[in-house]
Amino acid sequence: MLQAIIFDFDGVIADSEPLHYAAFRHVLAEELIPLTESQYYTDYIGMDDKGCFSAVLTRHSRIPSPDVIADLIRRKSTYFNQHVTANLRLFEGVINFIPMVAKRWPLAIVSGALRDEIELILGGAKLRDAFHAIISAEDVNEGKPSPEGFLKGLDALNRLEGQPTVKPADCLVIEDTIPGVEGARAAGMRCLAVTNTSPREELTHADAVTDSLANYDIDALERKLWDE
Repeated sequence: MLQAIIFDFDGVIADSEPLHYAAFRHVLAEELIPLTESQYYTDYIGMDDKGCFSAVLTRHSRIPSPDVIADLIRRKSTYFNQHVTANLRLFEGVINFIPMVAKRWPLAIVSGALRDEIELILGGAKLRDAFHAIISAEDVNEGKPSPEGFLKGLDALNRLEGQPTVKPADCLVIEDTIPGVEGARAAGMRCLAVTNTSPREELTHADAVTDSLANYDIDALERKLWDE
C-alpha cells in the first residue's frame, strides 16, 4: 500500500526550469560558452548543477575541475536567487495537492537543486511545513538517474519519530524527467510522471503519467498500483 510520497522539485512543484536555464546560460556566457534552450532541454534537463556544468565543459573541451565547477555553481545560484522571487511560479494544482496528500502520508523532496533554492521557493509558497525531509544536490554523491537521492529521502522519512518503516515498493515518486523516472525505478519505487517538462511519449517507463496534479485522483492511482 502507498505509505510515503517523494516529490521532485523543479518541474513538478516549481515552474523554475526556464529560470534555471537562464542562470546556466548567463554564467556560461561569461565563460564564452553558448547554451541554447534546445540544448538545455534535450541534453541537460534532469541533471543537477554539477552534472550539467561538467557535461557542458567536457563538451567544449574544457576541464571540469572541482574548483571550476564549484565556482560556476556559486555564480549560477547567486543569479538564480536574485531573480527567483520576482519570477516565482508554481505548477497548476500543487498548492492544493501537496497539503491534501500531506494530511495522509509523510512527504519528502528529492531534487538536484540546491537546498537554499528549494527552501526559498517553498517558504514563499508557504509549503515548507508539508515536507518532513529535503534531499538536495549537496546531500548526494551522484545525481539522478542514480537512486541515491531517493533512497536517502526514504531513509529520512523512516527515521521520523513514530513513523512505521516504509519499503521502497510502498513509496511513490512524482517526477517530470527521464533521469528522475529512471532513478525512482532503480530505487525500487513506483513513479508518477507529470508532463510539465518531458512529453508523455518519453515518460513511458513511469508507472503512470498525468498532464497535471490539479484535481489528480491519488486514490485511483493507489488502487491501480497497489491493489492490482
